[in-house]
Amino acid sequence: MAICSRILLHLLVALLLSSTSANANAEGDALYALRRAVKDPQGVLQSWDPTLVDPCTWFHVTCDADNRVTRLDLGNGKLSGNLVPELGKLERLQYLELYMNNLVGPIPKELGGLKSLISLDLYHNNLTGPIPPSLSKLSNLKFLRLNGNRLSGRIPRDLTKLGNLKILDVSNNDLCGTIPTSGSFSKFSEESFINNPRLEGPELMGFVRYAVGGDCK
Repeated sequence: MAICSRILLHLLVALLLSSTSANANAEGDALYALRRAVKDPQGVLQSWDPTLVDPCTWFHVTCDADNRVTRLDLGNGKLSGNLVPELGKLERLQYLELYMNNLVGPIPKELGGLKSLISLDLYHNNLTGPIPPSLSKLSNLKFLRLNGNRLSGRIPRDLTKLGNLKILDVSNNDLCGTIPTSGSFSKFSEESFINNPRLEGPELMGFVRYAVGGDCK
């Protein structure tokens, strides 16, 4: 019986190590996809070596006790290029800090899969396209700062469901339509939305204006 118990224990340990390694490989692949998609003139991502199984050894990457990525600190890194959908695979990511770079293109809808995310800071880039409605799935999100980009379209009404949201800033973009005022949005001031010339103001009677407000893309 003792031999059988030892064998079972070894099998369980092997399975656990295999699972941990698989997670590390998947998260390393996701991060390396970002490295391939951006230009990095200052070598901020130089340590992101795909031959190293564990991305927790890379600079600007923080992990938990299970070697799962919890934080990316890449603010003000002079990075240019596109965000990649693979970032949505970082299931335990809590802080995505990519502010004050020169990132372009859309915000991937796959970021809505970051179920542990607390802070999404993409401000002061050159991102375009709409704010993905999928961000409304980020139930733990407290800080959403998308200001200083070139985002367009309506503010997704589903974002009002983010009950934990404490800070919202979508100012200095090209958003249009009306400003939602229900749910978590009821506590945000006009400062969160200023310098969007095509925004028509708080919703109030917004259901009428939403229907007849003309083209908004």
